[in-house]
Formats: sequence, C-alpha cells, structure tokens
Amino acid sequence: MDQLRDLLAESSLDAAFAGNRLLATLSPIERALFAEEMEIATFGGGEIVLAEGEVTKHCLFPFDGLMVSMRRELTGGRSVEVASIGREGAVGGIISCGEAPAFTQAVVQLPGSAALVPMDVLEKAKETSAHLRNLFCRYADALLAQVMQSVACNAFHPIEARAARWLLHAQDRAGSDRLELTQESLAGLLGVQRTTVNAVARVLQEQGLISYRRGAIQVIDRRGLQKVSCDCYTAVEKHFQLVLGSTGRGTKVSEGY
Repeated sequence: MDQLRDLLAESSLDAAFAGNRLLATLSPIERALFAEEMEIATFGGGEIVLAEGEVTKHCLFPFDGLMVSMRRELTGGRSVEVASIGREGAVGGIISCGEAPAFTQAVVQLPGSAALVPMDVLEKAKETSAHLRNLFCRYADALLAQVMQSVACNAFHPIEARAARWLLHAQDRAGSDRLELTQESLAGLLGVQRTTVNAVARVLQEQGLISYRRGAIQVIDRRGLQKVSCDCYTAVEKHFQLVLGSTGRGTKVSEGY
C-alpha cells in the first residue's frame, strides 16, 4: 500500500512538472531542489487560495485545468479581476520574492490542481539556481504586462471584445474547451451587469462561437472568437512568448512570434 501511495504521489508530481509551463522549463537538477517539499492540492470553484493581506506561505503552480482569478475588492461590495493565472504561471510570492502580504484576493475560477511549494524552500532554490531566479523575474514581467493590458482593455474596448479575450485566455490557461463558468461569475470578472453578459453570450452563441448550458461555456470556434476579441489577447500572448517562451528564457525579438 505504501509503495502504491508513493507511485501515485510521484505520478502527480510528474503531472505538475509537465502541466505547468514554468515548472516544465526546469532541469532534473532544478526540480530536485524543491520536489521533496512539493505537495499537490485540488481546489474547487470559488475557493479562496490567498486572501488580501494574508502573508504568502506557499507558491502555487496551477495545472490540470486550475485557473485562479486575482481580484481587487472595491467599496460597495463589488470586485474586479485584475489578472488571471493558470498553467502558464504561479500564484503567490513570485513578485514579492518571499513572504509578504498579498495585495489582491486569489479566488479559484476554474477548478483543478496545483503544486504547492513552501516559500522558504523556493527562495533557497532560487539562491542555488540562476535559471530559477531569471525564470521568476521574467514571469513577473509577463504578469505585469497582463495587468497593464487589462487596464487599457477595460477602459477602451467594448464588452463583446473583452468577453472574447477573457474566454480565449481562460481556454489557454485551463487547457480545455469546456469552462465551468456561470454567466454571473463572468459578469463579476468583467465588472458589468449580468444582463450585459447574458446579451453578449447570446450573440456569441448565435454566431456559433460558443455554447452555454448548465453553468459551463464551451468554446466551439476559437478562430471566430479571436476575430471578435480585441488585439489585447494577441499582445499579452506575444509578450509572454518574447519574455518566457517554452524555455523560460524568452524568444529573441528578431525571431518574431
């Protein structure tokens, strides 16, 4: 029984290293720096993984469909998403480089699993590995780019384009065409009324781009959705490739995208 449990644990760790784009760039030597202290946890929709003001004790590396929404609470009980993180990134401790209070609330938007690494273990690993230090600095740049692009997008682009952009990002980060998401949740993420999202979802469905039923949105025509989306989606993805790419070292600007 113990041997079976060890095999299952090892299989979960392998899935985490393969399923998260940051972890996938690590060599066996770099993985060994914190693999023994790594734990795998599964999170359900709506679960708060990091509360505003809470000191970050673990860094979460999403995989297996998990997507986390970083939200700022506003007066009057409203909140708005400022960034979303899935298998391309990490939640907690990357930018602050150690234990520090969280500025935003991190809420599970799409359920799934994540690898949890204690912050002190991760910091020691970064001291040992130049690649880890460079990787997380580059990811911090990519995450900041997403936040800045979201600000511009929310200020100037119509709700149809913003909704399409969000769905494309969600599909990328969850790694699935089916997104377990209610229209009410999407309305809250976009900072608009539910009736507005209902109208947008109906139009996208009539165009054959998505289907919606029973609390889930299915992306049917990704190319069509990209045409509806603003160029903010491409800008964020292009910057991610330039800064990180598949190796974590980025892509030369001269090589294009």
